Amino acid sequence: MSEFDADIPEVREVTGTGVPIRGNDIDTDQIIPARFMKVVTFDGLGQFAFFDVRYDDEDNQKEHPMNEDRFRDANVMVVNDNFGCGSSREHAPQALMRWGIDAFIGESFAEIFAGNCLALGMPTVTADQETIADLQDWVEENPDGEIDIDVESETVTYGGQTVEVTVDDAQRQALVEGIWDTTALMSANENEIERTATSLPYVGNT
Repeated sequence: MSEFDADIPEVREVTGTGVPIRGNDIDTDQIIPARFMKVVTFDGLGQFAFFDVRYDDEDNQKEHPMNEDRFRDANVMVVNDNFGCGSSREHAPQALMRWGIDAFIGESFAEIFAGNCLALGMPTVTADQETIADLQDWVEENPDGEIDIDVESETVTYGGQTVEVTVDDAQRQALVEGIWDTTALMSANENEIERTATSLPYVGNT
């Protein structure tokens, strides 16, 4: 638990199986089409993740890793370059989290997408193109193979080998120290925030 008064879990490690999503510049509109964003809550968004690339106009399944039984229980998504680009919709990581994803390994992530993932406690760790290609190939061949992401030490272990990855410094600190949920932090420290605000000379009392 962090030094703050909110009960936010530390995310030092994520372990599970992978699903490879290949392609550069996969944007948030592909991840969650806009027509599915007219919801009051995020509940149920998982079924619509990547909907237009997973289903045709008659809702028949297309070939896609997320439609394959062998990847149904995957919780680590392995992606390529500039994943999550486009509009800054928070529904994108929300949909993937509700599908079952807990962490991402990729070549790079759009900054706002990574920030939205952090707000959910989902690491977005990066590695070079060759490392990602090798991991995606391994996941294809070993859909039940375990992947271990060590956020603190910036490593990924799979198939008997450990590779170095990069975790943004601020993201790593927030996850490891359990200070990634800013909403919970503000709620838990509401009284302290109010006391600080009232002590500021430029905050008027109403």
